[in-house]
Amino acid sequence: MRLALLAHEKFPGRAKTAVGILRYGTDEVIAVLDRNNAGDRVRDHVPDVQDAPIVSGMAEVEASIDALVVGIAPIGGGFDESWRADVRTAMERGADVIAGLHYFLEDDEEFAALAAEHDVDIWDVRKPPEDLTVAEGVADTVDAEVITTVGTDCSTGKMTASMELVEAARAAGHDAAMVPTGQTGIMIEGWGIPVDRVISDFAAGAVEQLVLEKGDEQDYLVVEGQGSLTHPAYSGVTLSILHGSMPEKLVLCHVAGREAIHGYESFEMPTLSEYVDLYESVAAPVAETDVVAGMLHTGAMESDAAAREAVEEYSQSLGLPATDPVRFGAESVLEAVL
Repeated sequence: MRLALLAHEKFPGRAKTAVGILRYGTDEVIAVLDRNNAGDRVRDHVPDVQDAPIVSGMAEVEASIDALVVGIAPIGGGFDESWRADVRTAMERGADVIAGLHYFLEDDEEFAALAAEHDVDIWDVRKPPEDLTVAEGVADTVDAEVITTVGTDCSTGKMTASMELVEAARAAGHDAAMVPTGQTGIMIEGWGIPVDRVISDFAAGAVEQLVLEKGDEQDYLVVEGQGSLTHPAYSGVTLSILHGSMPEKLVLCHVAGREAIHGYESFEMPTLSEYVDLYESVAAPVAETDVVAGMLHTGAMESDAAAREAVEEYSQSLGLPATDPVRFGAESVLEAVL
């Protein structure tokens, strides 16, 4: 498919869906829509992903596209009305629209009418299946070893860590798969359940269902984590994934230099050792598990030398192997994880 990615005023730092697709997706990205960076190219901001021109809107996308993807995951998952003209233009030109928002575009009267008029599809990725139920506590019965990525905060690179671990495991000759639990992973992998949109009683059951679906086909399953147990807004989805996946091992993801919860800066983060104890103790009544490695997001650091120093400090603080999987690969921690 040929895609345009909508990332107005957020690329690249707060457009993790767009960056995830650029890094891991197999579709061709024709353009990124971002008014603030129009005239640049993706490589000017993120050099190690698929490159594409950055334009101010759909009116500047001259080539045909198959779909427009909303590449932003804003807090609360709302739809910004400043995006409406670009979505409208894409649909009028015969492109499907893919969005991972809590605001469902297919329920928008204008977009629903345009979809019918121009025979295009709207995929609201965050709309969960209707046949979910409570967990039975049986995720640990699958043949695969289950590893779950967890975080000190939201947006710490849990999806990235999961993708990189799976790619490294496959390169080493293992049968491995990622279990997508968020909109970006679902768009990339083509399956999964958006756990943060599931009724709370059914959230752990949704994760269990995903593990059961793939667990006897793989040697390893890496379950994509969401949020953090210490996050004042998103702790519920984190707990559901932790208990629903019943993991044997955990990988703790953190952002270099972050000391307070992003967007909730009045809440200081616990120490790294406290995070390790917290995740292991909260999981224990359902599944005995250990934090076995760390993944550190060093994207804000310009030099590899500074990033390596930060990774080393993180590893020493945890007492475990660690890496930045984007900068340095996941191979150095693969043995501990698998």
